[in-house]
Amino acid sequence: MQIIYRAANLFDAHLVKDALEAEDIPAFIAGEYLTGAVGQLPAMDYIAVMVPESSLPSASDIVRDVEAQLSEARLAMKAREDAPDDPLAAFC
Repeated sequence: MQIIYRAANLFDAHLVKDALEAEDIPAFIAGEYLTGAVGQLPAMDYIAVMVPESSLPSASDIVRDVEAQLSEARLAMKAREDAPDDPLAAFC
């Protein structure tokens, strides 16, 4: 197994794992249970998504797509937070 993605949090790791498995690429989250050991501290470099070495080329494309979607979603959320003139922003 090779690391294909280092996650900032458990949610991102599961999104990547689910996207890989949707394309029939087996994936494993390493360090998933270590997050409980660090408590409220950020679990930096503890969580990684791993795939078989033979799946690395196709998995790389999928991970790149998920990272792009996560980045877009975070930018959209940031834009909503920065737009106080929008009366519906508080409800989204």
